[in-house]
Amino acid sequence: MTDLGAFTNHLPVRIWFGEGRSQDVLTALGEVGARRVLVMTDEGIDAFNPAAATLLDVLVASEFDVTRMDKPAGEPTIAMVDAATEHVRLTNPDAIVALGGGSVIDTAKAARLCDQLNIGFAEFVATRPTYPTPTRVLMVLPTSAGTGSEVSGGAVIADPEAGTKNGIAHPLLRAQYAIVDPELSASMPPSMTANTGIDAMAQAIAAMVAHVRTPIGDAIALEAIRMMAPALPVAFRDGTDRSARAAMACGAMMAGLAMNISDCTAEHALGQAIGGVAHVPHGLTIGLVVAETLERERHHVPEILERVADALGAPRDGTSDGSRCITAVKGLLGELNFPVLSSLGITEESLADLADLALADYFITMSPVPWTKEEVVNAFASALALTSR
Repeated sequence: MTDLGAFTNHLPVRIWFGEGRSQDVLTALGEVGARRVLVMTDEGIDAFNPAAATLLDVLVASEFDVTRMDKPAGEPTIAMVDAATEHVRLTNPDAIVALGGGSVIDTAKAARLCDQLNIGFAEFVATRPTYPTPTRVLMVLPTSAGTGSEVSGGAVIADPEAGTKNGIAHPLLRAQYAIVDPELSASMPPSMTANTGIDAMAQAIAAMVAHVRTPIGDAIALEAIRMMAPALPVAFRDGTDRSARAAMACGAMMAGLAMNISDCTAEHALGQAIGGVAHVPHGLTIGLVVAETLERERHHVPEILERVADALGAPRDGTSDGSRCITAVKGLLGELNFPVLSSLGITEESLADLADLALADYFITMSPVPWTKEEVVNAFASALALTSR
C-alpha cells in the first residue's frame, strides 16, 4: 500500500465535450448573460479549418454583438498579448471566446488578466501582482489536441528579444468554459497532429513523474495515456478518423487536467530551452527530448514508469526498471516520423548554454530528484546524437 500525504485540488472548469458541441457556445454565452463578445482566433483559420469557419459564421450571425480579433501565426509573444489586451480594452466584452490552438488560448488568458490589471504583460512579469478574480468570462474552444490549455491555469508567452519564455500560472487564469469538439481538430495536418499529440502525451506522463503528483492526477493521467497511445498514430496517418480524433481531443484535455493537478517536469524545461533559442513549435521541442529525460527519470522512479508502460500498452518483457516505458515512447516517436534535435541546427557547442536555460526553468524543479547540469547536458547530447527515429 502507498502512504498518502495531504493534497488539495481545485479545477472549477465546466467541460462540454463531444462532436458538434462547439455550437453550444451560444448556449454558454446565454447562460452567463453576455451581450458583447470578443472572439480571439488564429489568423486565416477560415481557410484551413472548415469547422471553425462555420462556427465563426454562426457567432457573427447570432444575437450577440461579436467582434473578431485574429492572432498572428506562431507562439504568443509579449507584443501579441499587449495587442490582444488593447482589443479587450476597446471592445469591453462581457465574454471572450478563444477559438484556436494553445497559443490563442494562452493569449486570451494573459490579455484578460492584463486588461483587468491595466498593465502590459512585460510589466506584469516584472512585478508579479496578485491574480484577481476575473470580471470577464472566458470560453475556450481548442482546435488542436495538445496543450490542454483549455482546462489549465497556465499560459506561456515568449519574449523573442530575450530568447526566453515566460510561464505564468494561477487557478484564476482558467477559463470558465472548455468546449471540446473533436471536429475542430480534424483539419490539423500530420506534423501538427504529431507535435500537439506528443505534447499531450508528455504532459500526462510528466503528471505521473512529478514529485507533487496526487492520486486524482494519477488516475486522470493514466487514462489519458491509455486513450491517446493507440489513437495518436492513427490520427497522424488519417486525420479524418473520427474515433482517433475524439480520443486525442479527450485525452489531451485530460492530460491538461492531470498537468494542473500535478505538474510538468524536465521534458518541458529542456524543450522550452530549445524553443527559446530555435523559435520552433512548442510540441516539437518537447518530443525532441521526452525520451531522453524519461531515460534519466526511470533510474529514480522505475515503479511509476512501469505503470506508465502498462498504460502505453507496452508488452511485459521481464524487466521492472521502467525501460519498457522508454522503449514504448521511442516507438511512438518512430511511428510519427518525429524529427530529431540535429535537424534544428543545434550543435554540441551550444549544449552547455541550453542546459543553463533548462536549469533556470521552473518545470525542472518538479522532477522527483534534482537534476545536475551534467545530467541535462547528457540528455541534450543523447538527443543530438540521433540521426533518425
